[in-house]
Amino acid sequence: MQQAVLVGIATALTVIAGPVLLGLAGWVHARRTPAVVPCNSPTRWDWKLSSASALLYTLAFNLTFFIQELFLVLPKALVPGLRPTLFHNNHGWEGENPLASLFQGTGASATFVGGMACMWWLRCGAGRSPMLRLFLVWMAYCGCLMALPQVAVGALSAGSDVGMAMEYLQLGVATKTIVAVVALALIPPVALWLGRRLLGLADDPARIANARARSRFIFQLATSPALVAIALILPFRVPRDWIEVVMVPAVVTVIGIAWIQAGAWRMEGVQAAGSRNASIAWPLLAVVLLLLVFQVVLRPGIHFY
Repeated sequence: MQQAVLVGIATALTVIAGPVLLGLAGWVHARRTPAVVPCNSPTRWDWKLSSASALLYTLAFNLTFFIQELFLVLPKALVPGLRPTLFHNNHGWEGENPLASLFQGTGASATFVGGMACMWWLRCGAGRSPMLRLFLVWMAYCGCLMALPQVAVGALSAGSDVGMAMEYLQLGVATKTIVAVVALALIPPVALWLGRRLLGLADDPARIANARARSRFIFQLATSPALVAIALILPFRVPRDWIEVVMVPAVVTVIGIAWIQAGAWRMEGVQAAGSRNASIAWPLLAVVLLLLVFQVVLRPGIHFY
């Protein structure tokens, strides 16, 4: 009971209290600071950029989810007695082996490693294309934000994927609680770090010149596209129970985007290095092709035996 209370408090602080307090601080700061608008400041909404961002988020989320399921299947395929099957939004297996429980944690591990790898690539420069950098930001976001909440869930639910791995490793209640709290504590710094990379995609320094401009640009580039992308993700997840279809993309999206939006006003000193030439064509083509692969090739199931 004490474990549930501690993890619940940490979750409430991470998901609700932290972003709300940070956002309120930004609101108070904006009211106390004169709204200085730089000369020739662009004010129009860049719908092309927002649309491209929504498509790239959709692509990144579904690729990350596929990576998770793939790495839940591959280890099981190497274990005698297990016959796994990969689907477009799930996996299953026949047979028995004690290692199956341990390998229920390899999916979240793979997405987290992939997310950290994308963050490292972004830190190293990540090429010259702003669209590539935006895609890598979303891959890093989905990789980390899809994995970290699962650790907290696993600490409380032995029947979840990560929970089964924890049970196999015979982690005690105290260890589970510490691991869950650490995972939740990583969410804000990861989200805020990625928020600075999103601001760097501005095509004009005036777009991120002050606190209000930064908040507006993040809403345009990240918050509204990610929320719209939840609807675009749903066709990739059908058929499943509706709570599973909607809940996973909604939780992954909201839990990190709230921090990015709430903290945008504080992210000073970012250099605008984006471009006005946002492309919708190739993200749209990539999303359509991936949807076809999910629903035509993966939905019937691929047997790994």
